[in-house]
Amino acid sequence: MTLPQAPGTEDLPFGRLLTAMVTPFDESGAVDHGAAAKLAAHLVDEQHNDGLVINGTTGESPTTTDDEKAALVRTVVDAVGDRAQVVAGVGTFSTAHTVDLATQATAAGADGLLVVTPYYSKPPQSGLLAHFTEVAERTELPIILYDIPHRSGVPIAEDTLVELAAHERIVAVKDAKGDLISSGRVMARTAEAGHRLAYYSGEDALTLSLMAVGGAGLIGTSTHFTGALAAEMMSAFAAGDHGRALELHRRLLPVLTGVFAAQGCILVKAGLSLQGMPVGGLRLPLVPATAAERDTFAAALASAGLLPGR
Repeated sequence: MTLPQAPGTEDLPFGRLLTAMVTPFDESGAVDHGAAAKLAAHLVDEQHNDGLVINGTTGESPTTTDDEKAALVRTVVDAVGDRAQVVAGVGTFSTAHTVDLATQATAAGADGLLVVTPYYSKPPQSGLLAHFTEVAERTELPIILYDIPHRSGVPIAEDTLVELAAHERIVAVKDAKGDLISSGRVMARTAEAGHRLAYYSGEDALTLSLMAVGGAGLIGTSTHFTGALAAEMMSAFAAGDHGRALELHRRLLPVLTGVFAAQGCILVKAGLSLQGMPVGGLRLPLVPATAAERDTFAAALASAGLLPGR
């Protein structure tokens, strides 16, 4: 299915704005599919997301089973798949398991895959190249590489990224490396080689900076709350209205950074509850926000005009 995209995003594989969606749980701790469908619709229809990433770290993927992951993708596809891209997080530290998750996500109706650098084992660059290539060879879906060395333990080197970009199904990067010079070099090299990687910021507060060196957009966490304004910020920048883009960046900055004062999904779930859209608790080892964390994040939301009544 070819989905409509926001103006100015026709050349981007997944549009400009995606949210890494939290996974709602019910009182028993099971995945709450009704709440997931409602949240997905809110993020697409009210927060102007071009797509959603399901089963990422913000979705507590380390604690959900493979069956739960597949069922959640189906729920979100049913809820918003006619008007937004649904990207499934499938990356693990096992290549074989990642391929299995990619296969089941495809069967569940996903439009693309997010594949994180294998974590903890810290493979060499030759291992990363073999891992990502194997996954790409075993799927029909476009792939976003997730480069997040402060969690995985190893970065994807520039030369590795350039080589991977030559694969027809490796089309984008979620960039949480925090090295704009390196990211700019990779974008330039892959564009020159004729197989440009679309770079999506994986650090919400660096979105505008990444776009200034060629970035495509944002795969966000704070965008559970800031999505509509973040979309406006990026559209303004793409249209050349840099003053408006900077104004919005500065307005949103307390939320873009504040959501990471604790693990992202902890404060997203706290913030959604503050906005009257509770999505349940968290699975251990994650725990709910403290009263102090909740109050601090509430103040950040209020300062950006994102918490009615405050």
